[in-house]
Amino acid sequence: MTMLKEIGAELVAMFLGDARLSLTVLCVVACAAALIRFADVDPLAAGGLLLVGCLVVLIESVRRSPRL
Repeated sequence: MTMLKEIGAELVAMFLGDARLSLTVLCVVACAAALIRFADVDPLAAGGLLLVGCLVVLIESVRRSPRL
């Protein structure tokens, strides 16, 4: 049981370690889902938006990270 608690704690720490990255990816996913649901955008186009948006967020996060 303690192993499950440790795994859960590590997963939470992993996602909360970079809160800005987690929140921006969630926003990109929410925007793509909203476009499909409410604006009747083609799911393939929204998938392209999702791909490009996540890549932009990832590149921005890497550029923001401190250099070692």
